[in-house]
Amino acid sequence: MSSFNENKSTVIETFWNRPKWRNLTFQLIVVALILAFAYLLISVTKGNLEKQNIASGFAFLDSEAGFEISETFIEYWADDTYRKALWVGLLNTVKVAILGNILAILLGLFVGIARLSPNWLVSKISTVYIEVFRNIPLLLQLLFWYSIFTEVLPPVKEAYRPFANVYVSQRGFFLPVFAEHPIWIWVKGLFGLGLVLTVVASFFLKKYREQTGRIIALWPFFLVLTFVIPLVSWLIGGAPLELDLPKLGGFNFNGGISFSPEYIALLLGLILYTGAFNAEIVRAAIISVSKGQWEAGRALGLSNIQNLRLVIIPQSLRVMIPPMTSQSLNLVKNSSLAVGIGYPDFVSVANTTMNQTGQAIEGVILIMLCYLCFSLSISFLMNLYNRMHRLRERGS
Repeated sequence: MSSFNENKSTVIETFWNRPKWRNLTFQLIVVALILAFAYLLISVTKGNLEKQNIASGFAFLDSEAGFEISETFIEYWADDTYRKALWVGLLNTVKVAILGNILAILLGLFVGIARLSPNWLVSKISTVYIEVFRNIPLLLQLLFWYSIFTEVLPPVKEAYRPFANVYVSQRGFFLPVFAEHPIWIWVKGLFGLGLVLTVVASFFLKKYREQTGRIIALWPFFLVLTFVIPLVSWLIGGAPLELDLPKLGGFNFNGGISFSPEYIALLLGLILYTGAFNAEIVRAAIISVSKGQWEAGRALGLSNIQNLRLVIIPQSLRVMIPPMTSQSLNLVKNSSLAVGIGYPDFVSVANTTMNQTGQAIEGVILIMLCYLCFSLSISFLMNLYNRMHRLRERGS
């Protein structure tokens, strides 16, 4: 009996002395506790909903929404389903997130470099912009821009006309656009495909340069793929040039393309706010590159712009990309503040849906899943770009 106890204690001691098995045991215990807590939470919530005779599930998505959406990227009517209404809200959020991130990164890059300029005036203006927009809450900035567009701009019938067939008023910005034609779908598709192929080409050209030392310019590929091929398709399709012009009819403009004051205020606020943080990221990343790199570039006869573009920026990307990824995620999540100025983003549409159906838990779950997907997608793309530009040691 004593030998059995001794063998048992020996096995236990051997097990706990192995970090691999010990860590695995702790992880299994934590996972079991999380699953038990999740099961308890779901059970209690479901029981409380049943006691209050509140229906649960996502069957409401196929019911008629019964409310209008002021700004839609696709065709939508009040008798469409909640599913389509939420889809419209999602597309509105995507429209803000993509354009906002592109412009915020470009603005941050420009202002970050300008703050390091030897020109005193340029440097101070950049500093003032960064300190002002970083330290004012974003919601206040959105309300400020929205009030500018709705209070300062003229009413519809007195719309300001800066260019021919372009109108600016309290109802938004109205611009001419090419009239509908089947060829434009092909032109847009080929343009988008050209951008994707340009990114792929840049990857293979970089590999080729690393292996052979020969540099092949990317701009001819970009020009042919994104402009020449779509232009040829447009010529083959009959080269339509007919414009759909905005015209005043009643209390608003009809025709053309319009951008509401809510959308412009949200986009402008997000760009200026996030761009200020991106500018500081760019400045810090450039400073992290040693002064010897600047001196080496000058010794090779490079101008300041060439030195910055060919030597400094490529080296600073490894410092710049991780924090800029966080700012890109913040811009997407901050777009939920659109509800404060009445822009119908996903959160706004989901709130209306919850108020009408009483499906609060399902609505919140959809909102969380939406922003989770946004965050994971942006993180994946930025991390993929980061891996492409990370420093590689010899033999790796």
